[in-house]
Amino acid sequence: MSNDPINDNHVMKLNERPPPVMVRGAGSWLYDTDGNRYLDFVQGWAVNSLGHSAPEVQRALSSQSEKLLTASPAYHNENQLLLSTALARATGLASVILATSGAEANDCAIKLARKWGRTRRNGAFEVITTNDGFH
Repeated sequence: MSNDPINDNHVMKLNERPPPVMVRGAGSWLYDTDGNRYLDFVQGWAVNSLGHSAPEVQRALSSQSEKLLTASPAYHNENQLLLSTALARATGLASVILATSGAEANDCAIKLARKWGRTRRNGAFEVITTNDGFH
């Protein structure tokens, strides 16, 4: 790494961001490079809104990282099977899909709806969506 100052010159500008650079988080709070504290109303993002540095999450991550951190979706892993079973039993569904993002979940939902239409509704395959939707 060079001794260049920290800046956002190499971050693609997908949206506007405020100038503070966050370096630390604790619970619902974020701290920037100048030590200023901010109440974080997002606390992560989407499926990861867990707050910052929660002791429970630290323990779970540490424990799991000693066993298996990330396995390819090409393989089953124990936690995937346990969670899928619990979700299927709780919902009464025969099977579930564990997705890694909203885009992936929507892609799976659309493919499942089209397959269902093809096999159960005389070949129906069209899906109605909204313009400029996030997914």
